[in-house]
Amino acid sequence: MPERDVTVGQLLLAEYESVKSEQRARIGFRDNLLYVTLAVVAAVIAATAQAEQPSMLLALPPVCLVLGWTYLVNDEKISAIGLYVRDDLGPKLAELASHGGGFATFGWEAYHRGDARRRSRKTSQTVIDLTAFCAVPLAALVVFWATGDATRLLVALSVLEALAVAGLAAQVVWYAKAA
Repeated sequence: MPERDVTVGQLLLAEYESVKSEQRARIGFRDNLLYVTLAVVAAVIAATAQAEQPSMLLALPPVCLVLGWTYLVNDEKISAIGLYVRDDLGPKLAELASHGGGFATFGWEAYHRGDARRRSRKTSQTVIDLTAFCAVPLAALVVFWATGDATRLLVALSVLEALAVAGLAAQVVWYAKAA
């Protein structure tokens, strides 16, 4: 079997295809997490109402925390892949292609970030993320606390859940500002 030499450019293009494939998969997974969160919230609220057990609402914060953290981590990796393509991989390929002639690669990676409405979209997405993963479980905790029918252990658990949700909210805002 004859051996073929692989060029640096071919390796970089293969890496590009690989990271873009990972990015596409992460985008699909991340976006589905919002739908899963909505379904879980609806199921827990329905079960709580049917059973007339407000303590069942204590299931929402941990579920929303796990789903929200997973969403946030995937969103960060999606952005990191874009940054890597823009700032590292693209310039390496441009250098190989043009031998220093200022050739730009993967223009879309930078172009779509310059949209005049990008800031408002990012702000809206942050509000949606905070609502889905933080406001909803906090509202569930408020309803639980308002019933006044809980043991000390459940109240203590609910306070810990509230602190964890507040921590997630801080991370959502921090990541949004970093982006």
